[in-house]
Amino acid sequence: MNDPVTSSMLRALPAEHRQRLMNLARPVSFEPGARLFEEGGHADRFWIVRTGTVALDTRVPGRRAAVIESLTHNQLIGWSWLFAPHTWHLGAEATTPVRAYEFDAEAVRTLCRNDPVFGMTIAQWVGDVLAHRLRAARTRLLDLYAPYGSGSLL
Repeated sequence: MNDPVTSSMLRALPAEHRQRLMNLARPVSFEPGARLFEEGGHADRFWIVRTGTVALDTRVPGRRAAVIESLTHNQLIGWSWLFAPHTWHLGAEATTPVRAYEFDAEAVRTLCRNDPVFGMTIAQWVGDVLAHRLRAARTRLLDLYAPYGSGSLL
């Protein structure tokens, strides 16, 4: 599910804050099958997808990890870096070749602490992304487990 209004940093952040964040960006790439992070690991960075697709997944005992959502162009990968204890709640794997911008979480958190307006903007952006993903996950769960589905035709 791609919602560019809430997931795109380009639309979510004012130009001055976007530029400050992008000053910390480092271009990276991942081959298909590469794990960006594992559920339960330390969340010390995050990414914004430039090209390709990354699957967010969760462990299922005795089975393969279940894909929760696929993320593409301009979408944020990772929010756990912003909230203590900075532990990944899901895992992430490149499903196609991926090019992304990578950000050091501690450097961004330091900027947020030093400039409360910038920090509030980043928190609002990440919070909006998180809220969107929770709504999407709820709809998928209802479609899978509720007797009549979610009632939406996604």
